[in-house]
Amino acid sequence: MEIDGLDYNTQRKKLTLPEYGREVQKMVDYAMTLSDREERQKCAETIICIMERMFPQNRENIDYKQKLWDHLAIMSDFKLDIDYPVDINEAKSITTKPQPMEYPKQKNPIKHYGGMVFELFEQLMNMEPGPERDELTRLTANQMKRNLIQWSHGSSDDEKIASDLARFTNGKIQLDLDTFKFNVGSLKEPGERRRKRR
Repeated sequence: MEIDGLDYNTQRKKLTLPEYGREVQKMVDYAMTLSDREERQKCAETIICIMERMFPQNRENIDYKQKLWDHLAIMSDFKLDIDYPVDINEAKSITTKPQPMEYPKQKNPIKHYGGMVFELFEQLMNMEPGPERDELTRLTANQMKRNLIQWSHGSSDDEKIASDLARFTNGKIQLDLDTFKFNVGSLKEPGERRRKRR
């Protein structure tokens, strides 16, 4: 249903800077239609005064005049031919949209081990067999168990840890569960901690 004289914001042209409202935009559009340069200049200065009154708190800012003239240029799509009292060249950078950022690729497909553990896998793959690699393997396996206990609310599977360690090091690290002993320190299952508090 259409009624003469009624139009809605959804049917109107989108505002470039909606904070100033449609009336200020109409004033800017009107200023661009004026053929006399002097009259156009006076009209632009009047619009700046109105914009300034709309946001009196901005007067405390050092560059508030610059900002107002930049906004006027933006609202006129840089087509208002007047003598700007400030340099409006930087206003163009306000209107340009930044390039979309590339979403960071996830290094670790399994979140519960965390990024640091995956860095350890990389390190283990590049190490020569020996006591240093054995010690790092022990530390990595214990950290994996801690992380698994935290993410699984207290339950962890030693076979899963051994399997994941072999998989993420391309088979270079094989954990022998018959001889390897996990030492996760003071991290205990949640039920056990609750019982001690009582």
